[in-house]
Amino acid sequence: MHATANTHITTSSTRYATAVLSVLLVFLASLGLAGNAQAARIKEVAAVEGVRSNQLTGFGLVVGLDGTGDQTTQMPYTSQGISNYLQQLGITLTSDAVSKLQLKNVAAVLVTAQLPAFARPGQAIDVNVSSVGNAKSLKGGMLISTPLKGADGEIYAVAQGNLVVAGAGAAAGGSKVQVNHLSAGRIPNGAQVERVVATPLQEGASITLGLEASDFQTARRVAQAINTKFGAGSAKAMDGRTIRVKAPVEPDARVTFMAELEELQLESSVPSAKVVINSRTGSIVMNQSVSLGACAVAHGNLSISISTTPSVSQPNALSGGQTTVTEKSDIQIKAEPGMLIQLPASPQLSEVVRALNSLGATPQDLLAILQAIKAAGALNAELEVI
Repeated sequence: MHATANTHITTSSTRYATAVLSVLLVFLASLGLAGNAQAARIKEVAAVEGVRSNQLTGFGLVVGLDGTGDQTTQMPYTSQGISNYLQQLGITLTSDAVSKLQLKNVAAVLVTAQLPAFARPGQAIDVNVSSVGNAKSLKGGMLISTPLKGADGEIYAVAQGNLVVAGAGAAAGGSKVQVNHLSAGRIPNGAQVERVVATPLQEGASITLGLEASDFQTARRVAQAINTKFGAGSAKAMDGRTIRVKAPVEPDARVTFMAELEELQLESSVPSAKVVINSRTGSIVMNQSVSLGACAVAHGNLSISISTTPSVSQPNALSGGQTTVTEKSDIQIKAEPGMLIQLPASPQLSEVVRALNSLGATPQDLLAILQAIKAAGALNAELEVI
């Protein structure tokens, strides 16, 4: 057995990964700089409180499967679900009959959907269908009438229709081939809205805007833009996330007011410096506000090598012993000194990327290096690990 743990690798693949990271960061920097040149609109940074979509969910049954449904002996809720459905249609099954059902063409599923704001009864919405049992495939199945409930337990939509499953599979003789996922599907316009969700848009003499991210500077600029357009005192920043805005009482006038308000331009601002690190994939993304102070970095190389060699112990012919197989393990630990590299102060993102690339480190190594530079106070940015 041979296992090697490397914390610093300088191969051609490493240089390629670092080069790709450099190109990606410079590309994102160019996008960020281009975004600063054009001012954002209020609708892009804030939304009206209470005007949002709502999550709906329900338990349903998919029928018409070609023998790929649930094994009801292991999934009792499938049999119970079909029994309840038949009872609504006037067909009552005894408990003994329910326990003997073999419903290979039926699968129990969870149905989810999003009810958009201002949805009216009769409008259609898309639904997602996912198996909760051991069904092999939902392909070719049809979802029967399924009530969709909100967090309050009320029914807001009813779903039904044929599933669209973007996959295919086949099995024979113990072998199986599958393309994409067969235990989940979608029904476009598969549910009809049955109940209206009240929104506070037309309530009171004011509305409240909520910023997507807490920022006092953005809240102040939103209030200033509204007061400049509609007059002093029209808007007031309550905190770093909410702005209270006076609005017309008449519904048509309020909608017109909101349409004009959302299109108002905001003064361009420099976003706070942030470095986002994905510790699972090794991805690193920086915005254009990141800067680097002068510092020196040394990143060493540690490798652990474990090799096992089988060894046969053979006794003499007349000794009466037995032949045994033993293992000889050889463990080597090699630590190479890291070269101390001085990184200059870098006020621009392109210079930060160039300085980090000079280390010749992989993206995984950069995770540790960036955290160490931040701890040393040389990285002027907020580190966020996701």
